[in-house]
Amino acid sequence: MNLADYSRLDATGLAECIRRKDISAAEAQQCARQAATALNPHINAMAELFDAPLSHDAQGPLGGVPFLIKDLVLQAEGVRCQAGSRLFGDGLPAAADSALMARFRRAGLATLGRTWTPELGFNATTESALGGATRNPWNLAHSAGGSSGGSAAAVAAGIVPMAHANDGGGSIRVPAAACGLIGLKSSRGRISAGPGYGQPLMGLGMEGVVCRTVRDAAAALDLMHGPELGDPFLIPAPAQPYAQAIRSAPRRLRIAVSTQFPGTQPAAQPCADAVEATARTLAGLGHVVEWATPSYAHEAFFSATRTFWSSLLAAGVAGVAQALQMPLEKALGQVQACTRATAEHGLRLSALDLELALAQMNAVSREVAPFFAQHDILLTPTMRTPPVALGYLDQDDPARDAQGYFDHLFDYATFTPLANLTGQPAVSLPLGMAGDLPIGVQCMAPMGDEATLLQLAAQLEQAMPWAARRPALHAAAL
Repeated sequence: MNLADYSRLDATGLAECIRRKDISAAEAQQCARQAATALNPHINAMAELFDAPLSHDAQGPLGGVPFLIKDLVLQAEGVRCQAGSRLFGDGLPAAADSALMARFRRAGLATLGRTWTPELGFNATTESALGGATRNPWNLAHSAGGSSGGSAAAVAAGIVPMAHANDGGGSIRVPAAACGLIGLKSSRGRISAGPGYGQPLMGLGMEGVVCRTVRDAAAALDLMHGPELGDPFLIPAPAQPYAQAIRSAPRRLRIAVSTQFPGTQPAAQPCADAVEATARTLAGLGHVVEWATPSYAHEAFFSATRTFWSSLLAAGVAGVAQALQMPLEKALGQVQACTRATAEHGLRLSALDLELALAQMNAVSREVAPFFAQHDILLTPTMRTPPVALGYLDQDDPARDAQGYFDHLFDYATFTPLANLTGQPAVSLPLGMAGDLPIGVQCMAPMGDEATLLQLAAQLEQAMPWAARRPALHAAAL
């Protein structure tokens, strides 16, 4: 199998080829290394290419498939973490696998390296003072999204068919949209972040992957979901494996369509056009489609989200300082300007501020929930605009304080953070184009209903196929 054939396969297809012995696992991994060597200098997706794949169960359902892990939250024993920040120096090695990493190993995924993230995952682009800019394979002058932009760029370029990602405000869905991929943020509690975390980012953060096909998204969720001992709560298990669920069409769904959320700017025309085209397709498939937007207190939503992120960054910087036995002020001097401003805001917050934010989170979730009693799906753009040029979301802008940076960031990532606050599942699908750049369309479902999301995604994959679209910089062209 040549590199072009390898890079056209999704993870499920590549695993099948390995099982049939059409290609060996070692040959597949060599293809990934060849692609990484040729393409990473152009897109800067990978922070490290390991000398050998991390140990894994070759007999797992994705046995031997090349894979990459994002350098944030997930821990792999012995692998150093830098989290996109100079604060970490050469990196802090993990003492043990996190639960999800153990599941990736059992699934047979052959982890070959780690991908770049912006500093502490705190951006909707992947650009940092430590790692530089990750470039979009569709147009190298544009952002690959963030904070899982390294993973998304690597998958879009054909280095690996699937890569680890995580999402605290859109960090799976935004880079999936920017790079023409599928990115699913599952329901709160669906995938364990243990043992290091109970509810990351006060429950806003979720683990996952980016990939190219719906069957890969379903297969990945099948191997990732399920509780671990000590998790703070249990979410009902799916009625059947997700890979089986997508073989059936969804029921006739009530789909709400919106291109503007409360208190925000409307979507740019290319993004609105992609949503409207998708809505017409869904109506043609027999679904009930109407224009409707959930109503909630935007200021309360924004205030709670800013408090959670500020407290997380404060705790993160303080925790690393403690681990490195470094004075806090020195640690703050090692991070970028907007990270520092937000962490310092977090250090000024009180227990009362955090309690008020949790109350706001509850209030917004209660306001939004009735909307999803009336609608099965909310269809929106993933991002308010097409992928921005590199440098637009500057995390090192000394002119922006914590609130100014949040305003700028959320003006771009307008539609994704609501699902993080409410805990509901949402998926970005590559259903539009703006010139040479992909446009993502987001589908959001009621809490716990990933099955319907994936069924609808599979239906759209058939009706509006995206598999033939490839970025300008892709392994198949090498």
